[in-house]
Amino acid sequence: MTKTKPTSARSHAGNKTVLNPLADDIRAGQSFELLKELHILTREGKLNQDSRRKLKQVYHLYQFIEKLLLELDNARASMPDSGAAALNSDYSDSRQGQGRDKLPMAANLTSSGITLADHGAGKSYLGFILYDLFFKSRATGHIYGIETRAELVEKSRELALRLGFERMSFLNLTVAQSAQSDELPESIDLVTALHACDSATDDAIAFGLQKKARFMVLVPCCQAEVARVLSQHKALALSRTPLSELWRHPLHTREMGSQITNVLRCLYLEARGYQVTVTELVGWEHSMKNELIIARYTGQFKRGAAQRLQVLLTEFGLQSLLYTRFTGLPDNSPAEVLAIAD
Repeated sequence: MTKTKPTSARSHAGNKTVLNPLADDIRAGQSFELLKELHILTREGKLNQDSRRKLKQVYHLYQFIEKLLLELDNARASMPDSGAAALNSDYSDSRQGQGRDKLPMAANLTSSGITLADHGAGKSYLGFILYDLFFKSRATGHIYGIETRAELVEKSRELALRLGFERMSFLNLTVAQSAQSDELPESIDLVTALHACDSATDDAIAFGLQKKARFMVLVPCCQAEVARVLSQHKALALSRTPLSELWRHPLHTREMGSQITNVLRCLYLEARGYQVTVTELVGWEHSMKNELIIARYTGQFKRGAAQRLQVLLTEFGLQSLLYTRFTGLPDNSPAEVLAIAD
């Protein structure tokens, strides 16, 4: 059986068939104008090595997010507005009561379409490509890009206006501020945070919990908060346990702090009703910031995950994070933590 090359790899000029040299790099349906505006393509429509690497990362992440968007899209299409509203109410009640029943996929759906919040948006590569490949062909849905650098927010607004991407909004806010902003809806279907630095990923998780997010897609970056705490208590830790050799040297402290941070985040999400998958975003040759965390809300609040999280915080001298990063645990008083650790 002979294989034929995909038609997307060809363009026709008169009677001649000309191969598209970018067909292997750019997805079918992708706007070349957008890629030029984002400076991924040159003005001549060419792709350099650095841009190819960046585009590969964004496309790889898009593949994961597209599946989640299609789930939301299919659930919305099969659900009357009144039913979605009722389920949204049930979803909220279940979260408040730490419910354990798995909730329907249609929970949190509204007639306004899928809502997505992209934290630490930067130049909004991800948001624009998501809109171009998924949202643009649909009549509803909205993307909110959240970024602290005002000049990037303004440039993104101008680009969205030029391209006619009417259902994109860009907000000059921190992740924490966005959770209280009236410019975003009360609920968000999908939260993304691509390389949100240090504790901004934790803020994105808190945002997702507050906004009753159905999915969260996180690529953490520069997790320094735990490493700082480990450094402060290093002498005491060395006297307590030989395990502290794992973070005695500064380089190991940073690596260990990053590993612990993401483990704690995953346990916290599981304790708050999410099923968590951790995988590799792209090959290490493309980026060292490579861990991809995907959280799917199921309504199964795992007490065991909460207990293990509290034990780890005690073991590593990180109990203070209970009152800053992990405030949503059911039992986070000092007495409870010590009892579980014993």
